[in-house]
Amino acid sequence: MNEEVQMYLEDAKEKMEAAVDHLNNELVKIRAGKANPSMLSGVLVDYYGSMTPLSQVANVSVPDPRTIAVQPWERGLIVPIEKAIMNSNLGFNPDNNGEVIRINIPALTEERRGDLVKQSKAECENAKISVRNARRDTNVELKKLIKEGLSEDVEKDAEAEVQSMTDNFGRKIDQLLVEKEKDIMTI
Repeated sequence: MNEEVQMYLEDAKEKMEAAVDHLNNELVKIRAGKANPSMLSGVLVDYYGSMTPLSQVANVSVPDPRTIAVQPWERGLIVPIEKAIMNSNLGFNPDNNGEVIRINIPALTEERRGDLVKQSKAECENAKISVRNARRDTNVELKKLIKEGLSEDVEKDAEAEVQSMTDNFGRKIDQLLVEKEKDIMTI
């Protein structure tokens, strides 16, 4: 295969890997009843007038499976951090003792578990769409190369390779969904 075709195949693979990486990041944010510091990764705190990620102004830890502890680096940040957590729409009710903010992770109801599974499925479908878009974009570029003199056999081989990559990444996404569903439904 010529270099240009190889470049398009590598580009497609990178886009597909990026879709799976993004999916992993999104699935981690979907809580499964167990405490995880990454649940607070989207929380932004008003730190002297600028919105700053929580992880840059406090230490976030998990002392036990149902609790997240947030230890601010400056005592004056306790109230802004507490407000940021409450305003983040995560459904958490932080409790502070003047030094540490504790968040108890409530057990999930069956209905809430079902909603989280639906949310996970939606994220996985978005990842699959990204993978298919990468396949489509690559195939369009390969068709253009035929007009520039690429043989149809090479183009067909490259399309088959792109389809194979698409299938493999689709299976990875399905596997991630199975694992996340199991995680969510495990009591």
